[in-house]
Amino acid sequence: MSDSVGATAPAPVTVLLVEDDEVIRRSVAMALERYGYRVLVAADGLTGLELFREGRHDLLLLDVMLPGLDGIGLCRRIRETSTDPVLMMSARGDALDVVSGLEAGADDYVVKPVDTAVLVARIRSLLRRASFTPSAAEPAGPPEQAGPLVFGDLSIDPAALEVRRGGERIALAPTELRLLLEFAAHPGIVRDRQTLLREVWDYGWDGDTRVVDLCVQRLRKKIGAERVETVRGFGYKWTR
Repeated sequence: MSDSVGATAPAPVTVLLVEDDEVIRRSVAMALERYGYRVLVAADGLTGLELFREGRHDLLLLDVMLPGLDGIGLCRRIRETSTDPVLMMSARGDALDVVSGLEAGADDYVVKPVDTAVLVARIRSLLRRASFTPSAAEPAGPPEQAGPLVFGDLSIDPAALEVRRGGERIALAPTELRLLLEFAAHPGIVRDRQTLLREVWDYGWDGDTRVVDLCVQRLRKKIGAERVETVRGFGYKWTR
């Protein structure tokens, strides 16, 4: 008898897709299913919010323009209670759409019409960040710290993936936490935006550096603006 008999296959990754355009919704869902994803769909923001609250997903893929509750508002509602990975879709890639989505708490965005290979690459990257599972190409890195990293009233525990400020636990989205760990691992060293895109966002190509700037802004609000210094023309530096 084969050793695999009776073994339970791993559950497929579930993407909650919220898109009002039926053609795009069906084509994106079919494309993701061909890659082995399970896809839940909603045609408007309020239905998407209901499905989100059921918690049967691993990642959310939200269109910006939605009836009832738009993608920006939906993302904000999600971020009130959850750090689940969120990928926004913008029809135009307009700066206002992109910035609004990232400010609302999205981890990344893609521009429609969506290239399937790019979409799947972004989803895989987001899921790796959410689970903190390195890709096979990534080095193992230095040995884990014996204990938390302490910077004044800020404590970062890389092993427990826990951050506290003044003794109170801070809820960070996966991308925010990876960005914080990247800064804390290189105190006093300027990290340029392209390096951060590669190390934190797992981009193997040049990405939009606005995702870095907006994530830094969100992180500053949670841990203290003074801890991440802007080095004009270069990038950012962890100062304390």
